[in-house]
Amino acid sequence: MSSVLQGFSKSLAMTVLSEIGDKTFFAAAILAMRHPRRLVLSGCLAALVVMTILSAFVGWAAPNLISRKWTHHITTLLFFGFGIWSLWDGFHEGGESEELAEVEAKLDADWIKAGPGPAKQNGKVADDVKKEMRPFLSQFFSPILLKAFSITFFGEWGDKSQLATIGLAADENPFGVVLGGIVGQALCTTAAVMGGKSLASQISERMVALSGGVLFIVFGIQSFLSAVE
Repeated sequence: MSSVLQGFSKSLAMTVLSEIGDKTFFAAAILAMRHPRRLVLSGCLAALVVMTILSAFVGWAAPNLISRKWTHHITTLLFFGFGIWSLWDGFHEGGESEELAEVEAKLDADWIKAGPGPAKQNGKVADDVKKEMRPFLSQFFSPILLKAFSITFFGEWGDKSQLATIGLAADENPFGVVLGGIVGQALCTTAAVMGGKSLASQISERMVALSGGVLFIVFGIQSFLSAVE
């Protein structure tokens, strides 16, 4: 039970500090301003849950492919590496909300490219009526939900938080890591969707990066001092 709690607490803290101010956090905030919040939240959360489970599975399987000793050392190096990476980003942050502006510009470009023309705008009311009449499953798998899912999933693929989750699951109880990761993702994504751009623009990317860097360094020291099971 203690191993589950340790994996949960580490994963929760790492996820919250990694995801706040992340590109997917800003994307969720901006999408929620333009589309129904429940669809954006559902799509983002589904992608993050799938990504967390996949990452934890890879981390759990790693010790079965190579020795436990090597996975422990690799995980320790990952923590130190991510800590230095985050601290570097924090100390060399060029300005506030640069990532927010970058994500917003990209989504604006996609919005203009796929945006409805004047003729379609005139039929907006009729389209809304049709949308309300659609079956539940048709609404659930709407283009908005799929867009939120794809942006979040591919935005997280290969991201620092995904690699850290893999390393954490290789060194801690994978069930606790998954549970902590999902709770952390749910908290961050819900805050992004409900708070919108006003909340996202108030976040200090520098402080988040520095806090995350310190946390990763602490995890690295703890992993270095702990014995291989």
